[in-house]
Amino acid sequence: MTAKPKRQLRYNQGTTLSAWREALNQIVFGSETAAGRRFDITVIVAILLSILVVMLDSVADFQQRYATTLFWAEWLFTGLFTLEYVLRLICVRRPWLYARSFFGIVDLLSILPAYLGLLLPGAEYMLTLRILRLLRIFRVLKLSEYLEEADILVVALVNSVRKITVFLYAVLTLVVVFGTLMYVVEGPAAGFTSIPKAVYWAIVTITTVGYGDIAPKTPIGQMIASTIMIMGYGIIAVPTGIYSAELLNTRKNQNLDNRACPDCGAASHDFDAAHCKYCGHRLDA
Repeated sequence: MTAKPKRQLRYNQGTTLSAWREALNQIVFGSETAAGRRFDITVIVAILLSILVVMLDSVADFQQRYATTLFWAEWLFTGLFTLEYVLRLICVRRPWLYARSFFGIVDLLSILPAYLGLLLPGAEYMLTLRILRLLRIFRVLKLSEYLEEADILVVALVNSVRKITVFLYAVLTLVVVFGTLMYVVEGPAAGFTSIPKAVYWAIVTITTVGYGDIAPKTPIGQMIASTIMIMGYGIIAVPTGIYSAELLNTRKNQNLDNRACPDCGAASHDFDAAHCKYCGHRLDA
């Protein structure tokens, strides 16, 4: 029997970029080049200025005095970021991969609220989501060690999900039990007008927040409240311990490179990586 030919890897299926798209890719995603570095720094400055405009627009005095200026400044930045988003889609081989990536979604969310604001007044203030785009500064300034630490934190958090979920279920059970108990002991006269209201009080108390809007009046209720408060101090330490243990287990030496994949735009690869870890395309040397 003749062996079946192996399927080619996905990175061989990408289309070849034309010369101008290749040059544009080096500027938009190539933080290693002088032009790419200037482009990224310009975008970062524009992001900071746009966030400042959105914040000033929410201040009544500034809004009344400079309403027209702030309005046009906000749309100027939105237009620039929209153009940048389109350019990023144009200069990669497979735009859909970039659009689905973390930074692709963040780039889209940075312009979407402006257009939603035309239909839903107030939605434009969510343009402050543009601050998430500043995460690129770690790649632009070649702070690879920070990306390494961020990767370790994310991995540890993912590994902790099951344990933390079990812990939260146990806490939820406690607050329901103690909330119901306080509703029976204290009743509406002390502000515990319903079991959900009493559960709310138990959550506020066990997390040691203590708003003080509801407080037990009877000696038995105060004793139960004291028990919950003491338990709260011990409970807070549990998720911290779980996460810290996972951090120790997942910490490892990682060398990250700033090269951006010409196919999907993803960065932060290992220095010895020949292919993108997200789409499989061959990385430029």
